[in-house]
Order: sequence, then C-alpha cells, then structure tokens
Amino acid sequence: MAGHGERAVVLGASMGGLLAARVLADFFDTVTVVERDVLTDAPVVRRGVPQGRHLHVLLARGAQILDEFFPGFLKELVADGAPVWDDGELSKLYLSFGGHDVLRSGKIAKEPTALAVHMPSRPLLEWHVRQRLQAIGNVTILNGHDVTQLASTPDRRRVTGVRVVNRDDGAERELTADVVMDAMGRGAHTPAFLESLGYGRPVEDHIVMHTNYVSQLLRIPRGTLREMVVDIGPAPDRPTGMFLTGYENDTWMFTVFGMVGQQPSRDLAGMLSFAQEYCPAHIIAAIQAAEPIGEVAHHHMPSSQWRRYDKMPQLPDGLLVCGDAICSFNPIYGQGMTVAALEAATLQKCLRGGGGTDLSRRYFRASAKPIGVAWQMAASSDLTFPGVAGRRSIWVRVAARFLDWALTACESDVVVAVRFFKVNGLIYSPIRLLHPAFLCRVAAVNLLRRRRDRQTQLAEMVNRAS
Repeated sequence: MAGHGERAVVLGASMGGLLAARVLADFFDTVTVVERDVLTDAPVVRRGVPQGRHLHVLLARGAQILDEFFPGFLKELVADGAPVWDDGELSKLYLSFGGHDVLRSGKIAKEPTALAVHMPSRPLLEWHVRQRLQAIGNVTILNGHDVTQLASTPDRRRVTGVRVVNRDDGAERELTADVVMDAMGRGAHTPAFLESLGYGRPVEDHIVMHTNYVSQLLRIPRGTLREMVVDIGPAPDRPTGMFLTGYENDTWMFTVFGMVGQQPSRDLAGMLSFAQEYCPAHIIAAIQAAEPIGEVAHHHMPSSQWRRYDKMPQLPDGLLVCGDAICSFNPIYGQGMTVAALEAATLQKCLRGGGGTDLSRRYFRASAKPIGVAWQMAASSDLTFPGVAGRRSIWVRVAARFLDWALTACESDVVVAVRFFKVNGLIYSPIRLLHPAFLCRVAAVNLLRRRRDRQTQLAEMVNRAS
C-alpha cells in the first residue's frame, strides 16, 4: 500500500469501474465497487449494459493494459473461447476504412502479437475481469445497490463518501471514502452533484451523429469464411457500414449501422439488404446460410459526449470520474473499453506520483490526453458527413485529408498498414503518422500507384484503338 488513504469507493461495475478498482486496490486499504445490477457468477448480458448484446472489440492497447493489470488474462480469455487474430495473416482480415480496402495479402513479419485483436463478447470479458478483481483480498463488489447521494465535508471542499440503498429490501447505508470514482456511465449524476456544491457543471463537447446499430448473433459453419474480422466503415457519401467477427462458442456477431438518419432494419433479411451494396458477395452468402441465434438487438447513440472535467477551474478533493461518465464515443470505432483502460493506467501513474489534494486535478488533466487522441480520430471521420453536427476545426479537416491519403497507401503497402494499425489500436499516437520517413513512404506508394493507374489506362486505350 502506498498510503493514499484507507477507503476507496467505485460507483459502477462497468469495465471502466472494474479497471479503476484494480488500480485503487494497490493504493488503498479497502476498495468497494457499488453496482445496481445483481451480478451472477456467469458471463451473461445484464440490464445495466444494454449494448452488451452488440459487438465489442478490445483494441490492441486495451488488451495490453488488461494483461498488465491481470497477468495471464489474455491467455485465460482465449482459453475460454474468445477468438483472437494474432498471427499477422492479413488474409484473415477484411478491413475497409473511408472507402479504402486495406491490403489483404501477406503477413505482418515483426511482432504480430503486438497488434492482436481480441474478440470476446462483452459479458465474457466483463465476467473474467470481475473474477480476477474479486480474487484481490481488499476488493469488495457490493451489487444490487443504488447510489442515492454523494457526501461532502461541510465546507464542500472534499467528497467524503456515498449513500447507497439495497434494491432488495430498501436498507440504506453510508460508505465513507477518501476517494470516490464515478464509473456510472453516460447518465452519471456527478455534474448535478458538482452544481449542487457550487462548482458548476463541466463544459460538454458533442459530436451529434445519431448512430443506429443492429446486431444478430449467428452460427456459421466452420470453414465457410477465411476471414476472422470484417470491418467496413463509413465512406464518402455513405454514412453506413457493417461488422462481422467471430465470437466464442463457434458463433459470429453480425452488426450493421447507420448515421445521420440511416436506420437499419431490425430483422436479418433487412440487415443483409442494408449491407448488400458495400459488402463482398462471399460474406453476404455466408450470412445468408447462417443460423440466427436469439433476437436482433438494436441500440441508438445520439452523440459522442465529452465532459470536460479537465477544464473546470475548481473541483472537490477526492472525486474522480472514468469511462463513459467522462467520455462516450461513437461505438463504430470500438474505442470505449480501450480508452477506459488508458484512463485506469493514467490513474495509476497519478497515484504513483503522490496523493495530496491535487489528485483530481492531475488525473483529469492527464486523462484528457488519451481521451483527446481517440476523440480527434473519431471526429476526423464523423465530421466528414455534412449531417453530423460538431466543431470542424482546421485540425479535423486537415487530419481527414491526410488520413485519406494514408489509407490509399494502406491498400497496397504492408508497412504503411502496420503503422495505421498501431495508431488505430491506440498503441501509437497519431503524431507517429507525421514522421518524415513515414510521410516519404506514403508519398512514394501513392506516386507508384498513380503511375501504374496511368499505365493501365494507356494500355486499355491502346487495346480499344486496335
């Protein structure tokens, strides 16, 4: 123990809350996680995570952090049936971003496991994290309880705990704490609590894209598809796309999505029709031959939302926020869980740097950096569509143009594709795309492509003339 205090309380057993609890357990005598759902000893979809019936992908950096927090975690996940792409074989991926089909032949020669993509269902992933967390002696998960009110000192300068109510018998209790971490998602009440204490609410950034996505679990016969991951993102003049990935127990998750008024049908036939225009025929055929499992699930995300606690002039000591309670992203980019893991890693660094009355300020300012990277990456794509509302800064416009240039090179060059994978997986900062050597390579690849295209056009003209 590093002596930061006796008690920490985490509100919400979301992925962000669970990972924050893992970090806090190294610095506080006791950590209590309060969760409104009754948690079962099995990986099942729970009411508090309605998106749990949809696709979740653990980006490369998020997977690395989980394995650092819980050594051997990824091997356990794979052993329990979660598929993983970790051999570097590009033919197992069908990736299309911004209308560019990423190179589909060859193999990543150096450290393919560093770019591994894990594809557990949300219930399986969350269950494994809970199991590992509950094995830590000073962590308790108090499930089946509502959070009713945060408590503070009379001068309102420090948060001192939280009042909770048992959902079963209505019994109330107060949990005192040196630190309270709010991980209660997009609907968290921390802004209202801060306003009641006289601090005001955090400013909020929004990108209003109105994403609708529909998912169907499938059973596809083994050997039908070589691909493990199909990810077709939105493209110019097409704010729609789809995913198809392997899941545990020989199942697959098929998801279609639309933004700015594009609404997929809520049945498998309608989903296939929605994807037919841009999805390869052999993948459509595999889905048509598949056996649907359970009902179609639908979810609507009105906007990406970032509560800027890092910009607040003052905050009470002892109050922290993580996960969707700070920032919730357009789900089509799969950033949420990995950003939550990055926030937990940031919290760990802040606690190692010392406690004191400035922990909240240091944490919020430091966590704004990884959040900002993911936010700008998503914004550069979302804001290319006129119907999406949000601030179109010069940086966003320039980033969108440069990304299109880099993705053109990804169609034929494995080195460029690997660098893009590392940025997209939040391993590398997007700044790494601006390295002079990388810029030269992208330029050379695109120049060679244009020369080949011109030669092909000339050959076709000669053939027609003859």
